[in-house]
Amino acid sequence: MMLKIIKMKNIKYLAYITMMLLVSVASNAQEREFLRNGNDKYENKDFTESEIDYRKAINENQNSVTGHYNLGNSIFNQDRNEEAIAEYDLVAKQAKNKVTKANAYHNKGNALMKDKKFDEAVEAYKNSLRNNPTDEETRYNLAVAKKELKKQQQQQQENKDNKGDKNKDGENNKDNENKEGKDNKDKEDDKKDDKKDQNKKDKEDDKKDKDNDKKDQDKKDKEKDKKDDKKDKGTDKKGEPKKGQISKSDMQRLLKALENQENETQKKVNAKKMKGKKVKGDKDW
Repeated sequence: MMLKIIKMKNIKYLAYITMMLLVSVASNAQEREFLRNGNDKYENKDFTESEIDYRKAINENQNSVTGHYNLGNSIFNQDRNEEAIAEYDLVAKQAKNKVTKANAYHNKGNALMKDKKFDEAVEAYKNSLRNNPTDEETRYNLAVAKKELKKQQQQQQENKDNKGDKNKDGENNKDNENKEGKDNKDKEDDKKDDKKDQNKKDKEDDKKDKDNDKKDQDKKDKEKDKKDDKKDKGTDKKGEPKKGQISKSDMQRLLKALENQENETQKKVNAKKMKGKKVKGDKDW
């Protein structure tokens, strides 16, 4: 659609420029021949061959404005836009005729439009109108270039906003990941703490169970000792000594009496021994 809107200046301008130069500038016959051959091939859309002839004309005259202008058009139609722009800039700088300058800027704008350099195209069309304000085709192309530039700027802003949103989403995702990581760590820590608490509780419960078992065992042992004491004392259910048995306290008194009696007897025996023993005196020398 854009290529249909933006048109190259018609070849008639080329012929016009060539004629003007032939009248105003003394060119050699060889340059004029190459320019004529190039124009014929250009009209037949043989842009590769027309480029060759225009370059030959420029070799004959390096300052050939017509040669550079027509060469730029041939290159433009081969989609070598940057090379074409260089030729148009050269023409705009060297040309003294304002119409020629205007046409060079116009075609430069077309080449920039093909490369979607809409901001530069706007300036090229403006320069063309400064040199030829009555050219409606250039004015129309300028309006198209401004419209495309606005669309391009809006698209760039949207892309920038989307990139910012993506970065923001990336930061949010990172924050969420960090938060999830922290939450998971907290959960793991909670699990560890719960496990520690459970282990501590289990140990305390085990200790309590052991203490209770010990208390129960001590109680059983005490009850057993109590029963054994009752058996040793020889008491019946009412605490009275059983028939034919001696209580523990009576047994202790009896043993004590026997021990005292034994001691008395031993003393008497020892006394008798001491009484019958002879006393040995010193020798009588």
